[in-house]
Amino acid sequence: MAKAIGRKFTTGASVASRFIPVWVATGALMVVAVVVAPAALRSTSWSFVLPFTTVLAIASLGQMLVVMQAGIDLSTPGVIALGGNLIAGLSAGSDHKLPVAIIACLGFGALVGLVNGLFVGLLRLNSLIVTLAVGQVVLAWTSKYSRDVVTNQPNVPGALSSWAAGRFLGISAVFWAGVVMTLVVALALRYSVGGRRFQAVGANSTAAWVAGLHVRAYAVLAYTAAGLLYAVAAVLLAGVSVSIDPSFGSAYLLAPIAAVVIAGASLAGGLASAVSTWVAALALTLLTQMLVIMGLSSAMQYAVFGAAIIVGMLLSGDRVASLLGRRLRPAQGPPARQTSPQ
Repeated sequence: MAKAIGRKFTTGASVASRFIPVWVATGALMVVAVVVAPAALRSTSWSFVLPFTTVLAIASLGQMLVVMQAGIDLSTPGVIALGGNLIAGLSAGSDHKLPVAIIACLGFGALVGLVNGLFVGLLRLNSLIVTLAVGQVVLAWTSKYSRDVVTNQPNVPGALSSWAAGRFLGISAVFWAGVVMTLVVALALRYSVGGRRFQAVGANSTAAWVAGLHVRAYAVLAYTAAGLLYAVAAVLLAGVSVSIDPSFGSAYLLAPIAAVVIAGASLAGGLASAVSTWVAALALTLLTQMLVIMGLSSAMQYAVFGAAIIVGMLLSGDRVASLLGRRLRPAQGPPARQTSPQ
């Protein structure tokens, strides 16, 4: 009984430990900001940080679902760029056409995710290669669509930009939308039957298959849901940005992956935290704001940002959980010697 309790405690502590570093690091980052860039913590700065944190967090949630199935999705900037251009192009700046544009954005995002899922989940192709290729195809079509349609009308409808600029309790409406979506994803993964099965498949696909779960279907679902979340991020980013430019969405290739890894997700699949992923997105966005306020050159900003990601990888959940697991695992003595019956 005692051994069973000990094993349960060790397992629980090991799982919880992988999500602690990002919270500690974010708190430390804020302390550093107070000293070197106090302007980053003022209300005017938060009015920038929170909306862009939310966009990164939503995109990172999509990436998190893919990582939970032991994959990586590089089609993120393509889907976001496509979604933003569809918002501007299909609506033509008209509030009346905005619902159709948003539905098209979400639909195409889910479609791109479905294509990724079919290639990776059913045909068992490498996720990095497939999503990079699909993302490039999407970017190529988006570039042509942007030149032919969006160039003359790059502004998003006023209703969307007005909503994005609105506030509830003094905080950006975009932020509250992101909080709701993060809680929905977190609760679905933790408390729904489908969510628990989704985690089980990612943690051990062989055991899940033996248990009768449709492993490939969950992989397809992960990429499809990820594409939908990227499209949601595109809608939010379009509202925050007001207009669509050629670089729209280009910053979201590696940042969502970095946020998921720093948040403590297991690259082997299965374990991840939606709330910790949101906190990691906040840390990365706040760091970017600090570097801008400090007046560092673009080259130095990239250097510091890259160094921060490397440090985050060194303190990632996999490494911390593995170390803690070894420390907490009770030492196994020699097997008990059996005596023959007299």
